[in-house]
Amino acid sequence: MSVNRPLRVVLCWHMHQPQYMDPVSETYQLPWTYLHAIKDYVDMAAHLAAVPEARAVVNFAPVLLEQLADYAAQIRRHLADGSPIQDPLLAALDNPTPPAGDDERLALVRDCVRANRQHLIERFPAFHRLARMVDWLEEEPAAMMYMDDQFIADILTWYHLAWMGETVRREDPRVRGLQEKAAGFTIEDRRHLLSIIAELLEGLPERYQGLANQGRIELSMNPYAHPIGPLLQDFASARESLPETPLPESGHYPSGEERLRWHIERGRAVFQNYFGFSPRGCWPAEGAVSEPTLRLFSEYGFDWAATGEGVLGQSLGEAYQRYGPDVGASLCHPYRLGEEGTACFFRDDELSDLIGFQYSSWHAEDAVGDLISRLEAIRESTADHPDPVVPIILDGENAWEHYPENGHPFLKGLYSQLAAHPDIELTTFSGALDNGVAVNSLPSLVAGSWVYGTLSTWIGDKDKNRGWDILVAAKEAYDRAIAEGLSGPDLEAATQQLAICEGSDWFWWFGDYNPAEVVRDFERLYRLHLSRLYRLIGIDPPEYLAHTFAHGSGHPTHGGVMQPGQEAE
Repeated sequence: MSVNRPLRVVLCWHMHQPQYMDPVSETYQLPWTYLHAIKDYVDMAAHLAAVPEARAVVNFAPVLLEQLADYAAQIRRHLADGSPIQDPLLAALDNPTPPAGDDERLALVRDCVRANRQHLIERFPAFHRLARMVDWLEEEPAAMMYMDDQFIADILTWYHLAWMGETVRREDPRVRGLQEKAAGFTIEDRRHLLSIIAELLEGLPERYQGLANQGRIELSMNPYAHPIGPLLQDFASARESLPETPLPESGHYPSGEERLRWHIERGRAVFQNYFGFSPRGCWPAEGAVSEPTLRLFSEYGFDWAATGEGVLGQSLGEAYQRYGPDVGASLCHPYRLGEEGTACFFRDDELSDLIGFQYSSWHAEDAVGDLISRLEAIRESTADHPDPVVPIILDGENAWEHYPENGHPFLKGLYSQLAAHPDIELTTFSGALDNGVAVNSLPSLVAGSWVYGTLSTWIGDKDKNRGWDILVAAKEAYDRAIAEGLSGPDLEAATQQLAICEGSDWFWWFGDYNPAEVVRDFERLYRLHLSRLYRLIGIDPPEYLAHTFAHGSGHPTHGGVMQPGQEAE
């Protein structure tokens, strides 16, 4: 059948990192916020800027925006007057005196090889040589006493060079000069690199705001600290998709809807502060939705939200046709609960997961060609549909280290070929709605997320449920403190701390199927955040917060930082 209209495609990239700052020492415990910023957030903006006809949605978690601004401010103060940088790894880059103790030095160099081995280490011969020395030191830690300060300086420099965005590496002569030097880096070299990092961090909000003001991207938000909305509102929502899901002993999260409202309102305020306008769309944390969650988004005036394909499949049941002839049961249209309110788009799991998990091992040209051929087939199969839209939604930061050159050849080809294709139109979710895309009515919605169409990534496992139970206990203590007179700045600080504890990432990592090192990092930080909350409300933390409750021993794909939309059969 002949098709006379283009297929609309929405590329939606989600940028998110949780609050990594130790609330007691006020130091960042993990460096992923600034490292992903200089590698992935910079590159993604540059790729979009390079193709004027390209369009995309870029989602920022508000808690991430605050951390990016804090890092930029800390570095600038440090460069101006020597003020300390509250991130041990970044501070070490500009420290003329490395740690003296062998254990501290070994821990530092070990941190400098926490990166994709193939694409961020082995790609650079000088860095690879240093990393092999760290491998040897792991087997012979006593030999650390023979490793001099220059070894520390060089591996710190190379670690940060390896995490530079590919567009920066290709276009900034200062970065190329450091790479060509390869060894013997001085404190001046390292300070120079630190100033480049500051420039990149400072420029991010303006770069994305500029693209949005030009109409080339749509910016959207999550609720503030990335909470799983349906679970805040009702733990039992997890049983809508998996009826046998074990629930936390607590039964429910106290005043959960009130807390979700707080996250929406605070998130919108932070977003507006950084970008100068309110977003029209809200990507729920982890694409987690339920009927009450969508109704709340409607109440706050969001034009659109989005979630995983599995949610639509479970909601429509046997009627679901993916890209079949029934317009009312197709993936290529958004849906509303009833006739009005927030329109919900549903992610094409197959295409999104090909980018997230499969194309990284393909030649870039073949991968782009394969994606386009699949889109052309969808265009033909939806010939009878009025203005179909294909949403491709995925993590905008964690996939690219698994691609050669941070995905540069793939992303360059993706944007340029999609933008030039005569039968494909790149757009945004708001753009699709503004241009009259048909919005179907959904009689009911089964609560779920973009991972497997369920909420099982955040609840049901014994460690995840334990995490919820100790959060509920902290929330109940917070509520009692308010009843007893907690107010003013003390209440504001405690409420902010509670929000951090309500983020999704803690529950994502609890579970023995995740890597031991990562579970240890996140579980420890979660307990620190909860302990800080107790202290802010004037209560000694419970003894159990001094003890580990979650352990990992698994080896998931991509280290567990990403999950596919559909569970492997």
